[in-house]
Amino acid sequence: MKRSDQVFLTHLRQNARATLTSISKKTKIPISTLYDKLRMHEGNLILKHTTLLDFSKLGYNCRANILLRTSRETRDKLCSYLKAHTSINNLFKINNGYDYMAEGIFENVKHMEDFMEELERAFKLEDKKAHYIIDDLKREDFLLGNV
Repeated sequence: MKRSDQVFLTHLRQNARATLTSISKKTKIPISTLYDKLRMHEGNLILKHTTLLDFSKLGYNCRANILLRTSRETRDKLCSYLKAHTSINNLFKINNGYDYMAEGIFENVKHMEDFMEELERAFKLEDKKAHYIIDDLKREDFLLGNV
């Protein structure tokens, strides 16, 4: 990857709403070049423009990373269920003894525990672990300090 691409992507990671004009002034890369880079990388390298939220300020005070293992027969159904569930923010297929890791966002711990019980009943989980997220110490920071 060209150095100019790295610089541009770093600025987008810092503030995806920054104008191409402001990025151009900071980087000395022409606006037309930045525009071309943006169009070239969207849908390929840039998967999605998004906003990070403080869920607690919206009334969702419980976040957890959930590790799940189920039988091979119910794995696909569990995956589909988790993908469609409104409380699941991120879902990953993983290894080392578990099938999936999900980040769940809940109003409170009781809602989280109810969700876990629902999963156990519906999918006969072989193993589950929940790790409550107490505080974000570093989030979405990769590539930001490299330029």
